[in-house]
Amino acid sequence: MYLPPRHAEIIQMAKDNGRVLVDDLASHFGVTPQTIRKDLNDLCDQRMLTRVHGGALFPSGIENMQYEARRKIAADEKDAIGRAAARLIPDSASLFVNIGTTTEAVSNALLDHQGLMVITNNINVANRMRVYPSLEVVIAGGVVRGADGGIVGEAAVDFIRQFKVDYAVIGASAIDHDGALLDFDFREVKVAQAIIANARHVILVADSTKFERTAPVRIGHLSQVDTFITDTCNVEAIRTICRDSEVDLLETTRE
Repeated sequence: MYLPPRHAEIIQMAKDNGRVLVDDLASHFGVTPQTIRKDLNDLCDQRMLTRVHGGALFPSGIENMQYEARRKIAADEKDAIGRAAARLIPDSASLFVNIGTTTEAVSNALLDHQGLMVITNNINVANRMRVYPSLEVVIAGGVVRGADGGIVGEAAVDFIRQFKVDYAVIGASAIDHDGALLDFDFREVKVAQAIIANARHVILVADSTKFERTAPVRIGHLSQVDTFITDTCNVEAIRTICRDSEVDLLETTRE
């Protein structure tokens, strides 16, 4: 399919960064925001992007976007979510931290804690936390996924099942409006399910762009978590599920 040069560049920018913003694109190309909105609407009509408030996302489907691109999406929001989650976890607690850019933000916010035992299948988390003598880091065995340093597979599942911890910090690639928590890799999902089953308090961390995405593999349901931390929740169905299931919904923009 032929794309005008500006459209092609917008697609490439979205692919590289995970999402594009109207104001940034208008400045980059020297055109009006109205022109960019039309460009984005045209690309979304062709299903090449997914429209969100203020911009557009590189579309998900059966395959996740590159890890570094995912890091850039809602980076400030993820940092705020990480700090909020860290405030819930006391010193000397045991916890799981699984794969994801938002769970990594949580791990970064936990670095000033004392006496934590952190069990993870995320090499990036283990590498960041291992140098702090006040933190004990335990890493799962299994297949290392080259794309993001996640450890997946049956060996990782069996490893996780050896523990019963105080807290679990989990992420999701997408959250359906019916409360389904979704991801892309069934091997990663098996590990996440074991983490949920073996923690006393499950903390789901996900920014609001996850309400706009989709993924094919079901982790579980929002009702299975104890606390859900996001930047903002504008999906009334999600609020209803949290209320009816007694899930504590924390929004960092309302703090």
